[in-house]
Amino acid sequence: MAIEFNTIQKEGLSVQIANAIRNAILEGRLSSEERLPSEAELAERFGVSRSTVREALKRLAAQNLIRSERGSAGGAFVNRMTWEEAQANLVTATRLLIGMNDIPLEDAIEARFALETSALPLAAEKRTDVHLEALRDEIRRQRDPLTSDEDFCASDVSFHSIIAEATGNPLLRFQLSAAFESMQPLMNMLVYRLRDRERITELHEAMAVALEARRAAEASSQLEALATYTKELAAQRRKPLKS
Repeated sequence: MAIEFNTIQKEGLSVQIANAIRNAILEGRLSSEERLPSEAELAERFGVSRSTVREALKRLAAQNLIRSERGSAGGAFVNRMTWEEAQANLVTATRLLIGMNDIPLEDAIEARFALETSALPLAAEKRTDVHLEALRDEIRRQRDPLTSDEDFCASDVSFHSIIAEATGNPLLRFQLSAAFESMQPLMNMLVYRLRDRERITELHEAMAVALEARRAAEASSQLEALATYTKELAAQRRKPLKS
């Protein structure tokens, strides 16, 4: 295990040790599933007590970076984070940032659609028949008059998440899906009473047709129209507050 660690200050020893190990994990100097040295070895290496090391390991476990296993072959191991766990963390962090920092709805709309626009060329190139059928399923769901507003919102998120998956790029899919799941529900919640569900579904259908034909520019044009409509809804929502 290669951990670069500068001189430990007396204040916040466990935090500094946890940060040093965390940095080693993030920088790839500690691999997933790698076993950390024992508490005694870490205490000696850092020149601190075992209780201080134990506190540092608890911090790392709370961040889901390491786990402890019992038995003769046990110890502390670096966790292998799944895509689902990472996405859930990113969705939570994004929602907190938007909610706690009073980010304008317009900024969230701009960011969310800019991300998807950048992915459409890849989605048009790499989409499969499975992706197209999944998009059609969501469109049928959106056209169904029995679909509730809540279910329509969920279908809206699913539709765009399928486009993210169609890019075939796991990192891009991860970032896009997290953006959709964190920002799209917020937009839907704020404007669903104002929006025309049929208009949104028609734009979705036009995007699906363009992706089926592998026409990325046409798909981008339909997405731009959807972004413009969403911004119009956001503007309408503000009007009663100004009167």
